Amino acid sequence: MYHMVNVAEAHIEAQALAKIPVACKYPDVFPKELSGLPPDRDVEFRIDLVLSTAPISKRPYRMAHDELKELKTQLQEQLDKGFIQPSSSPWGCPALFVEKKDQGGKRLCMDYRPLNAVTIKNKYPRLHIDILFDQLRGATVFSKIDLRSGYHQIKVREENIPKTTFSMRYGLYEYLVMSFGLTNAPAFFMYLMNSVFMNELDKFMVVFIDDILVYSKNEKEHEEHLRIVLSRLREHKLYAKFSKCAFWLKEVAFLVHILSEKGVAVDPSKVEDVLNWKQPQTVTEIRSFLGLVGYYRRFIKDFSKIAKHMTALTQKNAKFAWSPKCEEAFGTLKKLLTSTPVLAQPDITKPFDVYCDASGSGLGCVLMQEGRVIAYASSQLRKHEVNYLTHDLELLAVVYALKKWRHYLLGNTCHIYTDHKNLKYIFTQPELNMRQRRWLELVKDYDLEVHYHPGKANVVADALSRKAHCNFIEARPTVRVLCCVIGEIDTPIMQQAELYNLIIEPTIKDQIIAAQKKDKGMAHIHDGINVKKKACFKLDEEGVLWFKDRLVVPKDMELRKKILDEAHTSMFTMHPGGNKMYQDLKQKFWWTRMKREIAKYVSKCDVCQRVKVDHLKPTGMLQPLAVPTWK
Repeated sequence: MYHMVNVAEAHIEAQALAKIPVACKYPDVFPKELSGLPPDRDVEFRIDLVLSTAPISKRPYRMAHDELKELKTQLQEQLDKGFIQPSSSPWGCPALFVEKKDQGGKRLCMDYRPLNAVTIKNKYPRLHIDILFDQLRGATVFSKIDLRSGYHQIKVREENIPKTTFSMRYGLYEYLVMSFGLTNAPAFFMYLMNSVFMNELDKFMVVFIDDILVYSKNEKEHEEHLRIVLSRLREHKLYAKFSKCAFWLKEVAFLVHILSEKGVAVDPSKVEDVLNWKQPQTVTEIRSFLGLVGYYRRFIKDFSKIAKHMTALTQKNAKFAWSPKCEEAFGTLKKLLTSTPVLAQPDITKPFDVYCDASGSGLGCVLMQEGRVIAYASSQLRKHEVNYLTHDLELLAVVYALKKWRHYLLGNTCHIYTDHKNLKYIFTQPELNMRQRRWLELVKDYDLEVHYHPGKANVVADALSRKAHCNFIEARPTVRVLCCVIGEIDTPIMQQAELYNLIIEPTIKDQIIAAQKKDKGMAHIHDGINVKKKACFKLDEEGVLWFKDRLVVPKDMELRKKILDEAHTSMFTMHPGGNKMYQDLKQKFWWTRMKREIAKYVSKCDVCQRVKVDHLKPTGMLQPLAVPTWK
């Protein structure tokens, strides 16, 4: 027996079982060996204190008139159920009310902080939610079961009952069952649930404290799975709250996520709290906001880079100054939460693809499988890492990804893609520094292959680590990249555009067409076409002007500069020279003195002037001129 039995709750299981065919409801024989914990074993909650701890008593909190009325009602309910009894214990912690999430109302809780401070903590492991979701690969049918007052279904050991005493306006009462607010209550409840469902865990169900999720690949399997789970609950006399249960769902909200056949997504109802968050005024409020948003960081690309300026305010001895960059980051994080993608569930029987990139501002990694994103990861550089050379930084990104997703990659085949070609030969390089040797020992534990992936094609990981030069518009679940198409992008990654769910839209063309209609010079060319003096020009059915098969760009300097910027500094280009850039652009566009403008633009590029090597022969030493004999 784990709880004080309440006869009025006995109909819950019958209502839940009504969803299952009659043949599956009441099995004649249910094998005990499936259970990890025999039903006749008595499990009681213990409160172990530090040695030489004296009883602690605190005065009760003041309550409003409505709260006192509610207090009387709930006290009588718990007395009738046998959960509490009057006490004369020397212990006593104050009582208070907490708002309930379901159906409104208030829950009576105790401020056990003084008792928790002297309690020996239970180190039972807490589960990571991402690990729970990894088990749902291939599931299409879901059922959610929530236990009714789960903590109250476990008795307290008799000698520990006086320690649970709480004080209020109407005297002292002590709990006969486990109460909310005790430091070891979640760990002990997890121990009980794991023991009860030991053989079912990670096969067709996951448990997080008192929340149970049953998942199956089809409805036939789901019937059998529900029969086993509900029978196990009945066997151990654990009762559920039917109003908070849901059965036979294709999409279910579980642990502030939306689970479906497609994968895992952010729960929109939980995002509202972030959208309504006001501007932080203190460091504590910044930490609260980043902690809440960081819960969904695996859904947000470039999270570390976006939150960089806000994170800097939380550092020790940092002056709190809310700058425009902080405000921009604050708004961007709230906006991104409304457009998060649906992440796929990993399949450990298949190889993984990891895309890594590093820059001077951080590391960016993407874990993918069969062309679908499983998780994003990003990290800011530490103070000493900022001084790393390029080779070390790129290797650091690989090491970071291997450590981050070790539970996926260790023992499985994985392909590492990086835009640093030297990493392909890291295993055969004769000379390595001590840092690289240390990292290489970690890398050798994995079954991996390193592939070179050009930076202009490594779009996703590159966007996580550096400032993007293209304009991104977030969508769900795709990312739309606004850029001009300069020739055909013939790379393996773009031949499989589904890999990143990228849709390339040549919006520059629409702007050129709109500019043609406003430009007066275009009208002169139109007249020449009509009298057949401009044989090289032609008009299509929509009235768009072309020079042979090239789009005519009007004399709009801002528009031309935008085209030049896209052709020279975008993600799909790598600062080409004047001739290469002209050959690319002339395939699509035409305007007068085009080659001269391109050469002038490239000559003024600061990056090209500082980085590119001059391939001309050295001019040699300066030689003095001979002194002339006469003027």
